[in-house]
Amino acid sequence: MKRLLIIAALAFVTAVQAYAQQSEIFAPGGKAIKGYDPVAFFKESKPVKGSEKFQYKWKEATWFFSGNENLEAFKADPEKYAPQYGGYCAYGTSQGHKAPTQTDTWTVLNDKLYFNYNDKVKELWTKDQANLIKTADEKWPEVKGQK
Repeated sequence: MKRLLIIAALAFVTAVQAYAQQSEIFAPGGKAIKGYDPVAFFKESKPVKGSEKFQYKWKEATWFFSGNENLEAFKADPEKYAPQYGGYCAYGTSQGHKAPTQTDTWTVLNDKLYFNYNDKVKELWTKDQANLIKTADEKWPEVKGQK
């Protein structure tokens, strides 16, 4: 019985990860950027957890906000606040694939929000951001449809 539960749990986690990476938006459990408020990265310069009270469905993902003002700002211009490459790793996209991200790896550069897989990958990405962004921008139209 215990073994069966472990197998079921692993299957569930694998299915959630597969769905998250199949989507254009990185949204584990259906929550875009793990439930953090995308507008707060611009306005407060830090990750702020969104609230269940302030949510918005966009691009098949649910986006959470810390307050109504941020929700309304996002609704007015989602492309302005949504992370680049659907919230997948900016470095990974430049390499031609989707990779999950950690919220604390965020960067706002030229009024655009980027995330990376982890701190080590962010370090690599930071060393050559301009070229990696150019490459990721070119590859994203193909990468976003990948599973």
